[in-house]
Amino acid sequence: MNARFVVAPALYLALAAGIASADLKPIFGGTIEPLDANARFVMPVTAPYYNENSFITTDVRGWFVYHKFNSDALPDSHATDLAAQIRVALTDRLQLVAYKDGYLDLNGAVKDSGWNDLAAGLKWQWYRDDKTQFFAAVGAGYEFRTGESKVLQNDSEARFWASLDKGFGKFHTGLNINYRATTSGKNKDNGNSDIFSWHLHADYRLTDWFSPVVEFNGYHVVSDSDSGIALNGADVLNLGAKDADPTVTGALGCEFRAGENTALRAAYEIPLSSNKSDLFGTRFTFSIIYTF
Repeated sequence: MNARFVVAPALYLALAAGIASADLKPIFGGTIEPLDANARFVMPVTAPYYNENSFITTDVRGWFVYHKFNSDALPDSHATDLAAQIRVALTDRLQLVAYKDGYLDLNGAVKDSGWNDLAAGLKWQWYRDDKTQFFAAVGAGYEFRTGESKVLQNDSEARFWASLDKGFGKFHTGLNINYRATTSGKNKDNGNSDIFSWHLHADYRLTDWFSPVVEFNGYHVVSDSDSGIALNGADVLNLGAKDADPTVTGALGCEFRAGENTALRAAYEIPLSSNKSDLFGTRFTFSIIYTF
């Protein structure tokens, strides 16, 4: 196994530990007041590269995803993805988000393994009202062509997003929307398309250590690629879809809080849309999050 597969997550953890102060203050000043326990939202569990909420934190998240592709699109094929993310509070309203990296293993119609592209951006929380539990943020990021073409990576795109989060006591809801604009050309490698996506989240703080989670995700191809294929890769791969139908998924999951700063999460996700151009089969997502 390539040493980067093990070293990269460890470096993320060390970096976050080094920049987070004992007082949990942002790097460039200000103070982030903690929410009341019942008002603490579960961070998004599914669509980890694109489902971003409105909160400013300093944390590290490790991800393991097992994805089975739609048999009509890629018969007997699946992928596993291991990744780490880091979020750093620069001020009480501005956050650095390193949201995509990792190692991808493809099996089936395409059989190979290699590195994902790297992506990072900035998130600005422009509204926070603890009394009404209402929060809003916008962000922008860029995906760099650092991945490997053999696992259908090596694409670049600009990403713009907005999020709203609203709590009702122990019940919390969230909405995130994204526009991903390809910058590597429609025919680069595997082809590329602009994609609009939306992500809905709901969780309930059943106890201090457990919350059930429900999430829905939708992916819509905005611009056709010249590649000629008709596959919607959702958040797995940008294959340059042509005349592809939307992909909509639903997921049930949960979060177990092992302490004040550590949480373990899991979700099972299935497609709600039904079309042969849909790459999404079924998915198990597991993650651990440590907040400084």
